[in-house]
Amino acid sequence: MKLSIIIPAFNEERTIEAVIRRVQAVDLGAVAKEILVVDDASRDGTGAVLARMTGIRFLRHAVNAGKGAALITGIGAATGDIVIFQDADLEYMPEDYAAVIKPLLDGECDAVMGSRFLRERPVFWGARKSPYLNHYIGNLLIRWVSNTLYGRRFTDYEGCYKAFSRPLLLDTPVRSKGFEFDNELMCKLMRKGARIVEAPIRYSPRTYAQGKKITWRHGVIILWTILKWRFLPLPADGTASRGKLAA
Repeated sequence: MKLSIIIPAFNEERTIEAVIRRVQAVDLGAVAKEILVVDDASRDGTGAVLARMTGIRFLRHAVNAGKGAALITGIGAATGDIVIFQDADLEYMPEDYAAVIKPLLDGECDAVMGSRFLRERPVFWGARKSPYLNHYIGNLLIRWVSNTLYGRRFTDYEGCYKAFSRPLLLDTPVRSKGFEFDNELMCKLMRKGARIVEAPIRYSPRTYAQGKKITWRHGVIILWTILKWRFLPLPADGTASRGKLAA
């Protein structure tokens, strides 16, 4: 059994090496790891850091195309039985991989979404308060719209860690090239009747000064993506029946 870890990176010179070292250090027992890092035409020293590292597959875009485009490149190059997404910053903890992929290893599902809110809710007062109340409100809106339109009760659609059987990913083409890639993918999987479960993950958000990139504008695009894929026809070559997924 092999886990392909796809890390899209754009201008992450300050954190990319530390992230990869943590990913390499994770012990998954009998599950082998394949680390694919896709540099989305970074303009800082990200490419130079990756070029000198060992134990990874380094792919590079000639032109910046977006996080989703980097994930598409990584998915196309992956050879693992299971695929998981990993951000190039230090907001998420690779030590959570085992909990995220366990339902897949046990045959309980076709896909797993990591939820930051199953473990704890953010607080907006006191010494440990989160600076991102607006982000949390946006997450609640995305969750409500997604659950209402697709008839689900998930707690978090925007957590980084999402894991899938690779055949399912290959059978679900995604058009989005930006941050909304995950939302289009999950919307299509829900419409196809994929078995999806959540697993708790940890989260330590960075600030915009530290390199955080997502803004309210991305949130608007995400909401539009969720809405349109509730009604647009699914591509015939990417549609798998409920029976096939559950088999």
